[in-house]
Amino acid sequence: MTHSIDARLVKPSELSDAEREAWIAFTDSDPALASPYFRLEFAECCEEARSDTRALVVRKGGQIAGFLPLQMGKVGYARPIAGPLSDVHGVIAEPGRAVDLRSWLKAGGVPLFEFHSALGLQSCWKDFARVTDGSWIIDLSNGYEAFEQASAKAEPKAFRNIRARRRKLEEIEGGFEFRMDDDRPEAFAAMVEWKRQQYCRTKVFDVFSVGWTGSLLAAILRKQSERFRGICSTLNIDGRIAAVHVGMASETRCHYWFPAYDPDYNKVSPGLLLLLEKIRFASEVKRTSVELGPGDYDFKRNLGSWQVPLAQGCILTASAPAILRGAAGSLVGAIEKAPLGKAAGLPRRALRRADKLASFYAW
Repeated sequence: MTHSIDARLVKPSELSDAEREAWIAFTDSDPALASPYFRLEFAECCEEARSDTRALVVRKGGQIAGFLPLQMGKVGYARPIAGPLSDVHGVIAEPGRAVDLRSWLKAGGVPLFEFHSALGLQSCWKDFARVTDGSWIIDLSNGYEAFEQASAKAEPKAFRNIRARRRKLEEIEGGFEFRMDDDRPEAFAAMVEWKRQQYCRTKVFDVFSVGWTGSLLAAILRKQSERFRGICSTLNIDGRIAAVHVGMASETRCHYWFPAYDPDYNKVSPGLLLLLEKIRFASEVKRTSVELGPGDYDFKRNLGSWQVPLAQGCILTASAPAILRGAAGSLVGAIEKAPLGKAAGLPRRALRRADKLASFYAW
């Protein structure tokens, strides 16, 4: 017997009690959904920061089949929840459930969904993926000491360098202190300032130039529960903040997200030493993994135990010309809000870059 699919788009705050319970049950029963990105609390934080935050609620035969959190554009052009700030996204449903994403989106009236870091462990993304990547995971299931021993054996040179920097830190006059939960406003402000300097120096788009990035992080830091919490951590040297990390955690996994450090302390690699201390602390508070996210960086390769596959692509549920006609005006408008000037005359490659930047703007 074939059951009809019913889907509707709602704000996370509009979910019924039964839907909230189903969301929690789905994430609790699937280890692949360990990331704090999949927690209902994260969706609620996104709603605080962006008015276009929605959850696609899907029912089959009257029963809740699953959810797809997303940012919903004005003409139906949807992106993953948190847009470009999402390191991993996916379907929230029972483990092993067969999911027809195109049917889900069509039933919900979503003509196009573009994704960049969908959970590759979910087979429903396979037919739509153009590019694959991976998110680095640090395995703490056997504790910090086991992680350190395995990493030092696999990357001996990297860990010799880490130990040398730790010795340099210990030799600095005035001492040092790690604060795993640092709620001082100046700690968050320092992270934002150093990240903005880094973006300017490396000519990377400044994600803090749009207001909702800071609003999202502030909302996450306010959210403190057993299943989800924001975390601001610091390394302080001689009474000065030398490194900051702002991230989040579920009950089983910490996510490494916004690290920054004072360039004056570059010789001791304060950001890396803070990360190692955070990994140690995560193990002590019974987290079984730390997710470093995607990216081809030395520290991720040196510390990561494995990668979770990610997929990039798009799903069309309506004709491409119809979507393009509706989206074109909104895209150009969003680009004009972004720090790029007029979109007219941009070559295709520049427009692709512009579209990525425009995704920081609700449109």
